[in-house]
Amino acid sequence: MSQPPPSAADPAATAALDRFKAQRVTAIYRLDLIAKGATLSYEDGTPIDMASEKARLEQVVADMDRRIAQLERALG
Repeated sequence: MSQPPPSAADPAATAALDRFKAQRVTAIYRLDLIAKGATLSYEDGTPIDMASEKARLEQVVADMDRRIAQLERALG
């Protein structure tokens, strides 16, 4: 059985990276909604601290950026 050339990206890995990038877009969209004044609450009606949620999402996006860069380097 022949192996694909080393420069050929694994289709499953590429698809996983694309899904991860889509999750990042969703997090950025949520940050945009917060910037526009959106508020969230838990199922029981308790309001979510939007400043904390904004900080959490900013950290999530920064982490995703680092992980995406690593994955892209690994995929070549």
